[in-house]
Amino acid sequence: MAHIYLNGRWLAPQDATVSIMDRGFLFGDGIYEVIPVYSRRPFRLEQHLARLQRSLDAIGIANPHTPGQWSELVLRLVQEAEWSDQSIYIQVTRGPMAVRNHAFPKQATPTAVMFAEAMNTPSAELVQQGVAAVSAADIRWLRCDIKATSLLANCLLRQQAVAAGCAETVLFRDGFLTEGAAASVFVVSQGVLLAPIKNHLMLPGITYDVILELAATHGLPHEVRDITEAEVRAADELWLASSTREVLPIVLLDGVKVGAGDAAGWPGPVFARMHGWYQEFKATVMHGEDLS
Repeated sequence: MAHIYLNGRWLAPQDATVSIMDRGFLFGDGIYEVIPVYSRRPFRLEQHLARLQRSLDAIGIANPHTPGQWSELVLRLVQEAEWSDQSIYIQVTRGPMAVRNHAFPKQATPTAVMFAEAMNTPSAELVQQGVAAVSAADIRWLRCDIKATSLLANCLLRQQAVAAGCAETVLFRDGFLTEGAAASVFVVSQGVLLAPIKNHLMLPGITYDVILELAATHGLPHEVRDITEAEVRAADELWLASSTREVLPIVLLDGVKVGAGDAAGWPGPVFARMHGWYQEFKATVMHGEDLS
């Protein structure tokens, strides 16, 4: 990382520090966003900044910048970073306080941080062979629609996958699919793409939106509804999707092959179509034809 943006200043990593009394450090009292960048062109920047604003509004933090100011900062960082493909991380906390207190300080100045990292998209091998996942009960809080920095439950759930040598943890709450520990999850059943309903129990993913838009554009039958755990385990195909991992097929869930017959345990034909559509759509961004 050549530069880090911190509260109006551009700093080297070793010089970018915040107070130990910052509420983001003490309580995880803050919001974050991750914006993928392809060929130095941000992917759906407007939507990411809108989600940042929604999350800030939800917890009562004043946005330190307008969308236009954020856009200028992001574009400057994108051009100055060393990588063509990168991910931009933005974090805004409620800021420092004089004494440790759970209640909000009467006056607080938000802390704003932004930096870039190299983004490595999934390899051709992962796309062709698929990944394994485990499942777990969704133990997170009841406002998963807020992209908050307090991610301890997500970390614990994701670590279950890492410990099992898997790519993701698929989460169920009260018998229904919510999402993954760090990704959206889609189901294909009898040629129909199924997506969980956006509500307070899942993050409104930008990639989630893109996949449903592509399904609509290309005439792929799809439904947005509650999906039972039984439907997930009996699915013909399972996918995970996120800004940095794009869309990937899950071919093993809890050690059991996804799908049936000779096709079990391999990426399915609906995934192959969606992956192709996604790459075509991404190419429009890389060539400057679409910045939405």
